[in-house]
Amino acid sequence: MDTIFTKIIKGEIPCYKIAEDEHYFAFLDINPLAEGHTLVVPKNPVDYIFDLKDKELSGLFVFAKKIAHAIKEQFPCEKVGMTVIGLEVPHAHIHLVPINSIYDIDFKKEKLKLTPERFHEIARLIASSIK
Repeated sequence: MDTIFTKIIKGEIPCYKIAEDEHYFAFLDINPLAEGHTLVVPKNPVDYIFDLKDKELSGLFVFAKKIAHAIKEQFPCEKVGMTVIGLEVPHAHIHLVPINSIYDIDFKKEKLKLTPERFHEIARLIASSIK
């Protein structure tokens, strides 16, 4: 079954890609809570994150760690918060959000409205800081 994320990974739907490898893909959330809000997904379209095989799950977190460090470098914050909700899209994914308080990762907050140019710049900045 194709999800919106598998279509993004295949290039059928455009995104602001940050990074990918053989197993994982990271791109900007188009309804961000903060500049730098990124989604990290396995290329394997498993719905529930805890149904991923152990190796896939640990690999997803290691991949997300690299992205989180790059986000923090480009968008100074107290921490990069992480959440897994898993109800919006039937494809496991992690939200990485620069935060300075616990209230910065409240999904009831109004989302930022950014221009395509700003999204491209944010993706470029984060990608340039991945080590």
